[in-house]
Amino acid sequence: MRALIAATALALVTALTAPVASALPDVEPAGAVVAPPDGPAQAWLVADLDTGRVLAAKDPNGLHAPASTIKILLALVVVDHLNPNSFARANPSHTRVECSCVGLTPGAPYTTRQLLEALLMVSGNDAANMLADMLGGQRVAVATMNAKAQQLGARSTRAASPSGLDGPGWESVTTAHDLAVLFRAALANPLIAYILRQPSAQFPGKTLTAQNELLARYPGDLGGKTGYTNLARKTYVGAAQRGTRRLVVVQMYGTGDLYGQAIGLFDWGFSQP
Repeated sequence: MRALIAATALALVTALTAPVASALPDVEPAGAVVAPPDGPAQAWLVADLDTGRVLAAKDPNGLHAPASTIKILLALVVVDHLNPNSFARANPSHTRVECSCVGLTPGAPYTTRQLLEALLMVSGNDAANMLADMLGGQRVAVATMNAKAQQLGARSTRAASPSGLDGPGWESVTTAHDLAVLFRAALANPLIAYILRQPSAQFPGKTLTAQNELLARYPGDLGGKTGYTNLARKTYVGAAQRGTRRLVVVQMYGTGDLYGQAIGLFDWGFSQP
């Protein structure tokens, strides 16, 4: 199995720009003595966060449902168009959604920043609905998300809902490559990067605790976003730093312990020249 992974999954020179038309080249990085750890994710990728160079990948251009990892794309659109200190009042339509939810109270005011924290830290689908309305409604928000993905070079990505929830006729799709592209853009934004690093944050009536377990488990973790739907299975995108080097890891269509595989991919990536 390790030989198979080494022969088919490693790539040194591929960069996270526009999606490539074919699979990554079968090239093992100079100095690599062990293959990267395969695991429960059907598709995965580990890349340098700053240069975009892909160190290793398995099916990086395969299309999969993103689940809540697509909220990274919504956050990018929100910081483009909304003032973090602006506020609006929740209404009942925002809360009529399959949860995970932060627990919005209809009639209560929330700032854009509070909703971003609810979106990224606890994956609030109600917060996603409210942010979409603040952007002009669900259709406008989704169209703006898709335009943003194209602008960034995530050209295989199609959001169908602001939250990543799937339904008949509106399934979202993306790739491990595209999620890495989007996460690199997200961490380039100071507010999003700060929120993703927070272990906790104050929210009206409660304290939010980040769902990303690697904040506590992996030294140097820079934040991440998990997701799950029946169609997507488990998904994850995150980044970590060791010394001056920063890596991004993506996992899609997974089962079991994605965090364990992510730790293995980070450790492997940091061990490479």
